[in-house]
Amino acid sequence: MAETVLATRDGAIATVTLNAPEKLNALDLATWTRLGEVIVALAADDSLRCIVLRGAGEKAFAAGADIGEFATVRKNARVSKLYGERVAATMQAVMDCRHPTVALIRGACVGGGLEVAACCDIRICGESSRFGVPIKRLGLVMAYGELAKLAALVGRAVALEILLEGRVFNAAEALAKGLVNRVVADAEVEKEAYACARRIAEGAPLVARWHKKFLNRLLDPRPLTEAEKDEGFTCYDTEDFKKGVEAFLAKRDPAFKGR
Repeated sequence: MAETVLATRDGAIATVTLNAPEKLNALDLATWTRLGEVIVALAADDSLRCIVLRGAGEKAFAAGADIGEFATVRKNARVSKLYGERVAATMQAVMDCRHPTVALIRGACVGGGLEVAACCDIRICGESSRFGVPIKRLGLVMAYGELAKLAALVGRAVALEILLEGRVFNAAEALAKGLVNRVVADAEVEKEAYACARRIAEGAPLVARWHKKFLNRLLDPRPLTEAEKDEGFTCYDTEDFKKGVEAFLAKRDPAFKGR
């Protein structure tokens, strides 16, 4: 059986591919679990600077959950809770990943696929991409662990619109709703996503990680501690800061080391 989640690497950029094109990269429980494991492992690799998430083939990023296994993994509230906890843990792993993440979206980005993409830092899609969460037709609810990520991205009003209407909508509307950052011609999606990843990788990696950490922390309503505030100035003690300023004054590109 083919691996449903593939991880490859090109220098400081890793690619994670949902690899079930024959079923539009639908996410079964094993895939959710494996995706979380792969992301956690990559997050621990200090030599990485960016991760691109994508679906195999050109028809879908991911067309949602694998409904064919619902008879077992969602047959009642008890087992559905276990399934939901796995989904939420994987989504949190994507959101908490120290390295910036770019979702390369071609075709359908629906249901669980949209949830995964929503946890990425940047989403780039093609003009023919389609989005939505039509779970009202299945009589199931998006649990708190999943709702929080969608609402954090697009806000309560848009999240409710997506869930209550259950429409599948186009890339232009997804851009207007704030679901994606950029829409390009279908033939340019891969090129643009990896160009974005390279731009990220060229920057100071510690700075990228701090920006992610700080923005995620600001989603928490608790007041910042003094130690957390102080961390915002730690960059000035790094070698990368010194090298960056030197390179700027010398009018040359910096060579950041991540320290």
